Amino acid sequence: MTMDEKQALDAFGALSQETRLKIVRMLVMAGEAGMAAGAISAAVGASSSRTSFHLAHLERSGLISSRREARSIVYMANFDGLSGLVDFLMRDCCQGHPLMVAGVNEATEACCSMAETG
Repeated sequence: MTMDEKQALDAFGALSQETRLKIVRMLVMAGEAGMAAGAISAAVGASSSRTSFHLAHLERSGLISSRREARSIVYMANFDGLSGLVDFLMRDCCQGHPLMVAGVNEATEACCSMAETG
């Protein structure tokens, strides 16, 4: 996903709130399985209505997505959206500095390979 400046600002705005940042990090760790809204509320210690507010904000920004499973809504990290945000930063901030981009790619590969083996 190629992200433009407005989309990046929306994403950064969504991540600039403590609870929303916690939610995104939890959903990244949960992977494709995601987490039910109730489990997210319990994990962040927020009421269901407050959590719904944060989840809606994150979903509008393209950082998470949801699916219905029976009577629950399950939320997942939108890895395309998160990658788009990182790519936006690399494109604008590190253009002409291939060593910086290589460092980010190596860190990402190391993190993902640790998750696969751990």
